[in-house]
Amino acid sequence: MINRRIVLAGAASLAFVRTAMSAEDWKAKYPEITFAVIPAENGSGVTERFTPFVNYLSKELGIKVTLRVANDYAAVIEGQRAGNIQIGYYGPASFARALVTGVKTDAFVIDVNSDGSKGYYSVFYVLAKSPYQKLEDLKGKNLGLVDPNSTSGNNMPRFKMNQMGIDPDTFFSQVVFTGSHENAVLALAQGTVDVCANWWNAEDDSNLTRMLSKNMVKSSDGTPLKKEDFRIIVKSDLIINSPYAYLSELPDDMKAAIKQAFLDAPKKDSEAFKKLSDGKNQPWQSVGNADYDKTIELIKFVDNLRKKAS
Repeated sequence: MINRRIVLAGAASLAFVRTAMSAEDWKAKYPEITFAVIPAENGSGVTERFTPFVNYLSKELGIKVTLRVANDYAAVIEGQRAGNIQIGYYGPASFARALVTGVKTDAFVIDVNSDGSKGYYSVFYVLAKSPYQKLEDLKGKNLGLVDPNSTSGNNMPRFKMNQMGIDPDTFFSQVVFTGSHENAVLALAQGTVDVCANWWNAEDDSNLTRMLSKNMVKSSDGTPLKKEDFRIIVKSDLIINSPYAYLSELPDDMKAAIKQAFLDAPKKDSEAFKKLSDGKNQPWQSVGNADYDKTIELIKFVDNLRKKAS
């Protein structure tokens, strides 16, 4: 006689087998995936920061995850467009650009700051020894930006300057794209530019403080610089934090496994997770594409500014 307990046990076993088969299906289709990261800092720094986490991700997913440090922000966008990058770590503006230009990608988790907030700022730095107290003092000088698709390093600075009535392409003698946030700080420290844009979370957590902790910042004569050697003269409105996004076309159970691996990382491999932000960030939280609607508005605004200028 077949009783209810036997039926339920059989159903549970069947469900388990189906789940296992489904997992094997996507692992067979995707035995190796690429995880690409924007060059927020120089290549070796990104590799050192992300390698332990990528190793954790490989182990957790049961497939090979290969880290790719993109040459520029657009490389992540185009890599996902082509289907060559399954997971991308974007800046807010580069992710918005991906969505606007038709890349089929979905944000799934967002960085969370130490205080629980999910945003950061764009700031303009000058050297503390310089006479510049406000942006208007820098007419005819050199401005260092980061990348055309950087939120804090280009889009928000241009938005902020427009609010101030400043057209950077006519106000400054030269506008230089440095390629990374670190390079922008180095260009300022060494005198290549007189002011630079960069990201800033808090007094003790910014690209500058992270560079200083690694003794990376020196003047043109090799003198090590300190935090006190820099001055912030402009600070933007809050920008939503960076997302991690996977290709929309990936199997649902694969996307669920990827997302769960990220959410579990702070507990399952705390050291790898902490290394990503020098221990500053709280665990990731879920996020969706709609959360970047305001960033889409921002990049469209900046695009219109460029069209009017051309």
